[in-house]
Amino acid sequence: MEANEKSEQQYLKAIRLLNTPDEQCTFEVGKLPIQAHIAATHFFGKTEVSNEYTPHPAPRMQFVVTLKGKLCFTVSNGDTFIVEPGIILLAEDTKGPGHSWELLEGKKWERLYIPFVPGTTHGFISDQTAPPNR
Repeated sequence: MEANEKSEQQYLKAIRLLNTPDEQCTFEVGKLPIQAHIAATHFFGKTEVSNEYTPHPAPRMQFVVTLKGKLCFTVSNGDTFIVEPGIILLAEDTKGPGHSWELLEGKKWERLYIPFVPGTTHGFISDQTAPPNR
């Protein structure tokens, strides 16, 4: 195993939804350390797709772990990104119009929600050198 492969295996791909100062929704691509500790007390699963296409903010700060399904998320300015198994979503856009999503593959989206305590360190490392300023 090469050194580069070893360092890549220490992280999971992640995308973070967050609010801009004017409460719009944006996102940043990054990673989560595989050994990170998060302040979470429970998790729950869901398969419903009833709010597909409907813009909404996250109901709470939470990790969303996709088990089955491939989705296209859209944020306030129209930018999009793909979430599928292997990519962890951090939903922190709890204000404003939020985001929408569309199921691209499959008939249901199987996922786990892991709420985390706002203000705690969750370990997300952005691939960007500076946060978006839209």
